[in-house]
Amino acid sequence: MIHALRSISRLYRPLSRCLSSSIEPLVSGTRRGLFKDVFPAETARLQLSELLSSGPQTVYCGFDPTADSLHVGNLLALLGLLHFHRAGHHVIAVVGGATAQIGDPSGRNQEREPLSPERVEENVLGIRDSLHRIFGGRPGGRVTVLDNAAWYRQRSAVEFLASVGRHFRMGTLLSRHSVQSRLSSAEGMSLTEFTYQVFQAYDFYYLNQKHGCKIQLGGTDQLGNLMSGHDFIHRTTGEDVFGILLPLITSTTGDKLGKSAGNAVWLNRARTSPFEFYQYFVRQQDSNVERFLKLFTFLPLPEIEHIMEQHAKEPEKRIPQKRLAAEVTKLVHGKEGLESAKSHLQTGIKHGRHGRSLSREVHSGPVS
Repeated sequence: MIHALRSISRLYRPLSRCLSSSIEPLVSGTRRGLFKDVFPAETARLQLSELLSSGPQTVYCGFDPTADSLHVGNLLALLGLLHFHRAGHHVIAVVGGATAQIGDPSGRNQEREPLSPERVEENVLGIRDSLHRIFGGRPGGRVTVLDNAAWYRQRSAVEFLASVGRHFRMGTLLSRHSVQSRLSSAEGMSLTEFTYQVFQAYDFYYLNQKHGCKIQLGGTDQLGNLMSGHDFIHRTTGEDVFGILLPLITSTTGDKLGKSAGNAVWLNRARTSPFEFYQYFVRQQDSNVERFLKLFTFLPLPEIEHIMEQHAKEPEKRIPQKRLAAEVTKLVHGKEGLESAKSHLQTGIKHGRHGRSLSREVHSGPVS
């Protein structure tokens, strides 16, 4: 599986000039390191490229509203959707108003604290705001934001298990890494968490049937959930669907970036101001910055290469860090947010603030 996307890139490299824009996100995303893998590995390499070449497709990714804002750990999923959107494909962002009350066990060593329906509803509104701000006004395919509570609200537990649950095999569900790691832990796993992969699988099925969606994006920690969706759809409809896996972004200590890790940088300015957001990316170490320019921006790869060449000559200027911070802040907060962040930074430097704090948190020179 690990070589599947690299094979796609090699397959199409000689034909790069005549690639249709519809398949470009897959090839470009692979070269940038944004798309780490595809599923199923045995067939996706060619079938996925043929599907994208056939015309606009629908691609989806889910975001559980366990807080009232998305965070920097969600950025790669958003960038993945944006790459397809810019190429004319249709994207669906599913806000998990239902699944947030279940709790995804993937990548966690203990169960999430339960959220009240009222809190989840508030969080859904906050995440919708993030999504509309980031996708709003951009040219490309259709953008749809859905709440999966809409298709579970009228279903009873008995009816859902009777009609959907019978298509899942216990041995397969138990074999998932997210389940195995929790079953072997001291806390174990609740029945509620165990059913999460069934609900996410049904989300994919629902979108496939109602919106013609055949592609799901997700982090590498979502592979088990994605496989369950693929198996369920193929078992019940015979259709071929695909998954594209995104790398997980971790901190310098190796922890997954997210609010549960205690180091979140939020996308809503009420939680993290545009200035603080800008600072986060300016502070990135030299070892990360080239990779982050490829992952978090739409800058052409030759331009990134040129930026890094400049950095090698004048590392004290931190040119790539500043360009990274500017591009991502503009993506998330718009031009006004970027101007606000730069104005705040200049004011702080003029009065002797911010510059010193930044220089303590990076390892390769002060920020000017």
